Amino acid sequence: MNLNSKHMKMKKTGLVIIILLCGVVYVNAQQMPSVQLKDINGKTVQTDTLNNNGKPFIISFFATWCKPCLRELNAINEMYEDWQEETGVRVIAISTDEAQNVNKVKPLVDRLGWDYEVLLDTNSDFKRALNVNMIPAVFIFDGQGNIVESRSGYTEGSEDHLIEKVRELLNK
Repeated sequence: MNLNSKHMKMKKTGLVIIILLCGVVYVNAQQMPSVQLKDINGKTVQTDTLNNNGKPFIISFFATWCKPCLRELNAINEMYEDWQEETGVRVIAISTDEAQNVNKVKPLVDRLGWDYEVLLDTNSDFKRALNVNMIPAVFIFDGQGNIVESRSGYTEGSEDHLIEKVRELLNK
């Protein structure tokens, strides 16, 4: 084996290692980050334990002052019971309200009758961990807790895409 072929072999091996490492980083980036939050009753929840017993789930970031966020979560709430019966999907709403406004979240949730688990991200730690720049922001997770899709913003009817994606995941 001459020097040139050894050099080429080392380059190929190095490239394979780099590709493998990038693949690992990419896969890990798609997993649920670990952040400690509180639910609206004060119970501590570790985000990396969020799951739906092997079924898909949806996380939606909102704020009490965000009109598109409230429209989207209200639209989902209207169909949530049917969605759960059909697919077993779980929706978790994450409030990004800051500490001085956090006392508005539970009364809003109670008034609107949301059946979702609602968590408080008062320091935006979870929001930053998932690289959310704009709310509303929605993430769809598969049954293993991997992010399969995300989007920001809301237009009327876009909640239909969420349940379509959940159905697609269940049929794989």
